[in-house]
Amino acid sequence: MNVKEREIAPDFELLDKDNKVHKLSDYRGEWVLLYFYPKDNTPGCTKQACDIRDNFLEFKKFNCVVIGISTDSIKSHKKFAEKYNLPFILLSDSEKKVVKNYGIWKKRKVMGIQYEGTERTSFLINPEGRIVKIYEKVNPIKHAQIVIDDLKKYAS
Repeated sequence: MNVKEREIAPDFELLDKDNKVHKLSDYRGEWVLLYFYPKDNTPGCTKQACDIRDNFLEFKKFNCVVIGISTDSIKSHKKFAEKYNLPFILLSDSEKKVVKNYGIWKKRKVMGIQYEGTERTSFLINPEGRIVKIYEKVNPIKHAQIVIDDLKKYAS
């Protein structure tokens, strides 16, 4: 992992599903759940996105912006967000700069096949831009509630 808890989260600039530019630094003053996921429309990623969607109002209570990042294209994100009515930001890191900078582009192995890809990892970032917590090897179904419970501790 290239970043650590208590450090300032590295800034980046990426496009969302509507070709709008987002910089992490644009969200200073707010809590941010920055979550990296492997691929749109796959079972685990869909479960995770829908769980965050279903708990989205809880994130809003803590003034927490949710930003999902994968290496999928803008077009793929647009379809994914529309298909599942996702109310949060999805950013395309098709050049893999941010996943590499955050240290989550790794060698992975699935059913004996080795490849490089995004390791499902999230970062809870406080309003000053500092990483409060890193969630590694995230469980897609339980993740939203775990982050909300942490927001209750840190943001209250």
